[in-house]
Amino acid sequence: MFIVYSSVIIIILTLIMGKLIKKGTQKLPPGPRGLPIVGYLPWIDSKTPHKSLTQLTEKYGPICGLWMGSVYTVLLSDPKLIRQTLSRDEFAGRAPLYVTHGMFNGYGIICSEGELWKEQRKFVVATIKSLGVMKYGTKRDELELKITNFVNEAIKMIEERSDDNGIEPFDILHHCVGNIMNDLVFGKVYNESDETWKWLRHLQEEGVKHIGVAGPFNFLPFLRYFVKFKKTMSSLIDGKMKTHQLYKKLIEEYEEKQEMNYKNSDNFLAAFNVEMKNRILNNCQLGSFTEQQYYHLLADLFGAGTDTTLTTIRWFLLYMAIFPENQENIYQRIKVATNNNRELVALKHREFLTLLEAAICEVQRLRSVVPVGIPHGAMANGKIEDYDIPKGTMIIPLQWAVHMNSTYWKNPEKFDPYRFITSDGSLLKSLAFMPFQTGKRICVGDELARMMLFLFAARILQKFHISIAPGENIDMDGICGITLVPKNHRFNFLSRNTN
Repeated sequence: MFIVYSSVIIIILTLIMGKLIKKGTQKLPPGPRGLPIVGYLPWIDSKTPHKSLTQLTEKYGPICGLWMGSVYTVLLSDPKLIRQTLSRDEFAGRAPLYVTHGMFNGYGIICSEGELWKEQRKFVVATIKSLGVMKYGTKRDELELKITNFVNEAIKMIEERSDDNGIEPFDILHHCVGNIMNDLVFGKVYNESDETWKWLRHLQEEGVKHIGVAGPFNFLPFLRYFVKFKKTMSSLIDGKMKTHQLYKKLIEEYEEKQEMNYKNSDNFLAAFNVEMKNRILNNCQLGSFTEQQYYHLLADLFGAGTDTTLTTIRWFLLYMAIFPENQENIYQRIKVATNNNRELVALKHREFLTLLEAAICEVQRLRSVVPVGIPHGAMANGKIEDYDIPKGTMIIPLQWAVHMNSTYWKNPEKFDPYRFITSDGSLLKSLAFMPFQTGKRICVGDELARMMLFLFAARILQKFHISIAPGENIDMDGICGITLVPKNHRFNFLSRNTN
């Protein structure tokens, strides 16, 4: 046993010395020293990692380097630098993290890189357009109708369940936003009481928490052998396997319907299936269109599309309740745009509702859904300005630092939608605003998210005056896991007098 321990210590010391020698022969970005093995992890607040990392950029500058466990990391906090860096091929990879590479094996769209990612991103972009994410056309109208049907369902549920004590709308919004993604990804929607749907929603909530808690796995993989972390690991793997079994069942149901000449291709599950079958029939190589990629892609599209949009809507409602004057100003513009509420607000009204769009942007700025950004990975040795960036480096585009920087935003802590409106009344396009990230891996569903956010926000404000329920304690810090989510708050939804 002594020999085993000695060998482990020698290996660790060798790795540490290798890192020190490597650092000595390269010009790496400035940053904190940290400790052997764990690096700077002990000083990063697990509850507010975005704030801890932002403090480092304030001390060391817009390019800051540090060791996070076994992963060398570079923080970027200058918007111009972020845009330049993330547009380069050598920095379009994913960081070598255990959860993404070890558990998800580089499949899907979020964790993939290289040729697999390129082929799948091209497929996803084309499929999103075919589903109606475009400026004009019948498909766009059909997509808007799908979204508004679920918005209307959410409004009806809020009306029916509201009382004098207020209501926490999370479950309602989760059901309705999630069903939009169910429809687009799987071609299937669920009743709220469906047991499978209840399980899926619970699994998503827990998964977000677990992966947040599992952060140390990414940087200190040996922790997975400890009893405390084994349970978390088992939960993540078990959830993945069970959802893949469900996806397999949904795929089989779709194929059975196809055999009965039932045509429904307006979803990702169908589009992927058609592409796979066509390649097989034409004796073409499957490429990245494999069974494992199928499951992981469906999971990515559903999870990312649901979680980020749902979280932004929840923050929006909270800010509207806290700032009733802004809420009223937006409502008055909705009344004018819809001919005194004789029409239900629709996407065609977006050009007349700049203040609403600005308020959504301001919420996205103040409470970045992914405050540390989605980490990239260096696929080859490269440079950022004069600094060497070794292959395998994790690159973090620190959204929180950019969105809360007083250099770009006057009084950044203040909620002020008007900062996003130009002197001619149009919506401001700022280089320092990147809620969907930027570069080659910019969110493929950004326009779909904008459509959903606008329709939910506009129709809820058209129907209700929103306020915080009596006795509620307001918490604006939120909970930081994968995303920065607001804590639960009860709201009063007072129906407005509308035609």
